Formats: sequence, C-alpha cells, structure tokens
Amino acid sequence: MCEQERVHIVFVCLGNICRSPLAEGIANALYTQAPNTPSLEFSSAGTSGFHNGDPIDARSIAIARENGIDIAHYTSKQVSPYTHSDVDLFVAMDRSNLAALKAMGFESHKIVLLGDFGLGGAEVPDPYYGGADGFKKVYAMLQNGIADLLGRFKR
Repeated sequence: MCEQERVHIVFVCLGNICRSPLAEGIANALYTQAPNTPSLEFSSAGTSGFHNGDPIDARSIAIARENGIDIAHYTSKQVSPYTHSDVDLFVAMDRSNLAALKAMGFESHKIVLLGDFGLGGAEVPDPYYGGADGFKKVYAMLQNGIADLLGRFKR
C-alpha cells in the first residue's frame, strides 16, 4: 500500500456516532505526529443507516476533547459501495462490521479488524449503551490500535 501517492483509510462501526468517528479523530491527531509516514487520508462511516446525518454522540466528543481532539463537527454517514469506491483500507471495529463490509461486496483484502493491530485480535466494544468508563476504554483501545496501524505505513 505504501507505493501509492495517497492511502484512504475508512474506520467503520455500526452507526458512525461513537467508535469510528473517534477513531478518525485519533488517526488524524496521531498522523500529524508521525514522521516518515506516506500521505494518508482518514474518514469514517457506519454499516447501518440508523443515525445517518446525525451528530456524533456527545460522549465521544467529550472523550476526544479531553485528549485535545475536536470531532464535534462530524456527522454520521453510512458506508456505501458508491461513495466509498476509492477506499484503500476499511478498518472495522468488530467482527460484525467486518462481515457486513464483506457482505456489501467490498474486496476482502481491503478489510481489516482494528483489533489485529496491537490489540491481540480484540474487538473494540460499542460503548453506546454504557457510561463514561466505556468510552475511556474504547479511546485507549483506539489509540493503541491506530498507533500500531500507522506504524505499519512508516517508510
């Protein structure tokens, strides 16, 4: 992947209101601190349209803000073969989203589980129905997994 001029990475969760927009924000923040990394572009989307066009969950915004990242302007969007045909890598938060991406017809070699990057294969749990502690745990997992993922792109 590193031979390309730009690599487009999309983080994917179910509704694109908690995990994947937080992952996008973390990736952008870590990327600005990553020397010797090729041109990377990050975005996020959900496999469902439950929240399409909705603002990001306030708890994701809060944990991001606590860590110096602003994702307040993000809005939820659904992944689609029509709007995501230029994607080089889909990074799924859990195995259900991984399977959904494959069922949508995306090429298997372009789909990975974030948990396979420094997280021992763990799924990033959906914190939606939990409290602030769940969002803190998810933030830490995302930060570790994304740091490992970005490390794979260094020249």
